[in-house]
Amino acid sequence: MLENTANNSQEVIDEVASLLIPMVDRMLLLPTVSVAEMVSWNMPVPALNAPDWFLGMFAWREQQVPLLSFEVINGEAQPSLNHHCRVAILNNTGESEELPFIAIATQGIPRLARVNDREITEITSAGKKSFELMQVSLAGEMAVIPNISALEQAYLAYKKQAS
Repeated sequence: MLENTANNSQEVIDEVASLLIPMVDRMLLLPTVSVAEMVSWNMPVPALNAPDWFLGMFAWREQQVPLLSFEVINGEAQPSLNHHCRVAILNNTGESEELPFIAIATQGIPRLARVNDREITEITSAGKKSFELMQVSLAGEMAVIPNISALEQAYLAYKKQAS
């Protein structure tokens, strides 16, 4: 549980509003404050000689946002990207002021989830991948909490190397 100590009072936050975002063979679990917006799929502008996980720059609200494949950056095959896909625009974590948002391709429409400590359990028996913070069971449903900071770092390292 989270505590807020503003104004010398303690407020315990019992649950966190989150999104379960469908991927090919898993759900991503993110707090709603991490997701700036979920938008329809549009083809990104590809970059030359980019790693397979960097799908290109995605046009969103009159700016260009780097679009990544979560599956590919974790060593899996590239999923089918078509009009059924969505894009999750994620708020930055403070890695760089140059990167206010990063985006990941998803496989459908997310659904709201209320996460509380009674219904979420970390799964330690599963092999965690490089860009996963943890694997969890939420009310019996398996999900992955992505490491957004690591995704940002990977993109920034690619961008630095490419320039």
